[in-house]
Amino acid sequence: MVHVDVNGTRLWFDVDGAALVPDGDEMRRRPTVVLLHGGPFSYDHSYFKPHLDWLTEEAQVVYLDLRGHGRSAPTEPDEWSLERCADDVAAVCDQLGIDKPVVVGHSMGAPIALMYAARHPGPVGGVVVLCGFASWDHRRLVDGFRSVAGDEVAALADVSYTGGAVTDEEWERVFAAFGPHIPDEDTMARRVGHPELGPYGMERVRAVDLLDGLGGVETPTVVVVGTEDPVTPVAAAEEIVQAMPPGRARLAVLPEAGHFPWLDQPDRLRAVLADFVAGVAAP
Repeated sequence: MVHVDVNGTRLWFDVDGAALVPDGDEMRRRPTVVLLHGGPFSYDHSYFKPHLDWLTEEAQVVYLDLRGHGRSAPTEPDEWSLERCADDVAAVCDQLGIDKPVVVGHSMGAPIALMYAARHPGPVGGVVVLCGFASWDHRRLVDGFRSVAGDEVAALADVSYTGGAVTDEEWERVFAAFGPHIPDEDTMARRVGHPELGPYGMERVRAVDLLDGLGGVETPTVVVVGTEDPVTPVAAAEEIVQAMPPGRARLAVLPEAGHFPWLDQPDRLRAVLADFVAGVAAP
């Protein structure tokens, strides 16, 4: 395994694809995509694989386990925050010599990507908000589950996302409503969890409100959302685009896709991401 020491912690990462490729009589530099997973505490980079492997046809890809997640070093709860994760991403890119990365943040990774762009504007080439949010809205989330799965599942989501206790069977009903397709048992089993971050991490996620700060973000951004995503619904994506400078962000809505759109609409998602990465990389 490959690690990098940044900001007082050790982070695991993996690199797939070439940064330089032959192009006639010279070597052409390709963009680098940095993937930021969701969470907190129960996810790592592994659920992206192998579904986003095709990105290597467009760019070099860096898979990163965030601070206190996956195969990165454990972290005390009071040393963990989304802001620190954003600063870690900047430090990793600096140490690895990654210039102008396209940062793709899924779910919890999305506010981290937006924080990175806001706190470190110069080094960022582009941001992809992939089924993410910039402001946590619990009522919106509960209503999203109600719209796709009914009142009982919405009530369970209400309890779970406010820190209440639900049984494994009850959570399975909530998770099944994340979209038309969800990660299978093998994919979920590959994760390395850090339950010590659970309650504290969710408190920090529920406190996210970045909307007022997005007006100063000049990084090209695409906000991708599925119409069947109850966790981060279309309204959560629209408010990000509206909060950013005019023309800086665009919205891509994927029909019949949920919180894991690479499982529901892989071709549509590929078209959106490939187009954005190519546009950011163009002179």
